[in-house]
Amino acid sequence: MSALSIDARVSAIKALAHPTRLRIAEALAAGPLCVSEIHALTEADLSTVSKHLSLMREAGWLSCEKQGQHIHYRLACDCLDTFLRCVDSLGCGDSNCC
Repeated sequence: MSALSIDARVSAIKALAHPTRLRIAEALAAGPLCVSEIHALTEADLSTVSKHLSLMREAGWLSCEKQGQHIHYRLACDCLDTFLRCVDSLGCGDSNCC
């Protein structure tokens, strides 16, 4: 595997490695949300939420679409649920639990 591929993987994983970003990703797994709805899910101020969303978009996890005056975010990747279930299973001791 090339160093570029490894760097891309590291960036993608780091983009989820924050409690607020993980909470946002899990909420978006249920469907698209606008920024104000995402802000309401967090305890962070709006500028911090915006930074989290930007980082997650740059890493490829999110896409967004402007609808009127609102920006709606959605997961750009369907595999997040599978990835998180695999992460959850890391401590289970069963190699088949992914």
